[in-house]
Amino acid sequence: MLHRTFGTLGSYASKASQHERKTQIEYKFLRFQQPNLNHHNKCIEGRSAQNECDGKYVVKVTSRPYFHYEPHASYPKIILDFAKKFLAAFFMFSSPYAMTTQTLSMISTSLFVVKKLSDISPLFLVGVLQAVVPHLFMGIYVAGVNQLCDLEIDKINKPYLPLASGQISFTTGVIIAASCLILVSYKFVLSIMIFFKMSFIHIEKEGLSFYSLLQSFWLGWTISSWPLIWGLLLTCLIWTAYSINVPLLRWKGHPLLATMCIFATWAIIFPISCFLHMQTIVFKRPTIFPSSLIFVVAFMSFYSVGIALCKDIPDIEGDVIFGIYSFSARLGKKRVCSSNTTSQHNWLCPPIYSLVFWICVFLFEMAFGVIFLVGATSSYLWIKIVTGLGHVVLASVLWYQAKSTNLSSKASITSFYMFIWKLLCVEYFLMPL
Repeated sequence: MLHRTFGTLGSYASKASQHERKTQIEYKFLRFQQPNLNHHNKCIEGRSAQNECDGKYVVKVTSRPYFHYEPHASYPKIILDFAKKFLAAFFMFSSPYAMTTQTLSMISTSLFVVKKLSDISPLFLVGVLQAVVPHLFMGIYVAGVNQLCDLEIDKINKPYLPLASGQISFTTGVIIAASCLILVSYKFVLSIMIFFKMSFIHIEKEGLSFYSLLQSFWLGWTISSWPLIWGLLLTCLIWTAYSINVPLLRWKGHPLLATMCIFATWAIIFPISCFLHMQTIVFKRPTIFPSSLIFVVAFMSFYSVGIALCKDIPDIEGDVIFGIYSFSARLGKKRVCSSNTTSQHNWLCPPIYSLVFWICVFLFEMAFGVIFLVGATSSYLWIKIVTGLGHVVLASVLWYQAKSTNLSSKASITSFYMFIWKLLCVEYFLMPL
């Protein structure tokens, strides 16, 4: 009995001694970061113990740099990842497809004033930038105020948007939209002050130095262009009235007013204000409305109405839940009331999609037909060929894409809606010819 007791105690002592020796080895290695020459001599319990010691040797080598250095090295990476995510969210927040198309619209319309190759000069480029940059800020404001006012609707219709998905907070969205509006409004306020320059001088001569400071800042960074200013002001008023939910406004809930907002902006305000800016302000020429500008207005009249109708088709579900009855929603409500529909959310059946969808396709094809006739009247053969073939190709591609669209799929209809914006971008390359 005593023999077994002492044997057990000896075994415990041996294991404790072994554990102590291993602890000392690890401590020395971590303390001095160098190999222990007696490491293998102390691991005398056999091959398994030796493997255990060697395994610990490798683990300690790789673990020390991780805990001591990686947190510090990861700070730039964290900041970089945050910046990338925010820029990606901001990009989606600004409605990039509309911004790109709007920029191409400005450039295309500006080319209407070019009479000879020498007109494409630094003066021309500066004039284009003067038109494009403030409209980009205004475009961000328009997209922002629309998403801010439709936050709950977008959680159903467009949950991928930055505000609806939570990538950008509501407060951040307000700051972005307000900042862009302030930048554009500052230009407008300074223009008003320049317009009433003589009044300021006669009313209060002491304020002339302050006014001169503002005027010098204005002359250095902006230009007094009334076509652009009125275009920006009308765009701001129209799309604010379209989005905000106050009495007599929230025009997106009225089909005719919602369609008129898109029609007025894309068919009238953008092309005419930009053309007059380049014609009268940049090149100091008399006010005229060439046939090319008139045909662009005619083309966009059809195309913008088609966009207005098509954009509402994928959004019907959320719009109806929140009491927004667009043309598509009103038509769908009438058709469903006279049919047997059992699903609460899939209340819109494919035939209703089909009716509104093909009305949109008809309007798009009409727009391409109008611009095709314009190209055919050109006095240059190469312009007739390029514009004729170009618009035939665009119309054919549109028809093929429409036939390939699955009207029972919201994703398919949304894809078609984005496709018509791409076609419009291509069209803006053909318009100046």
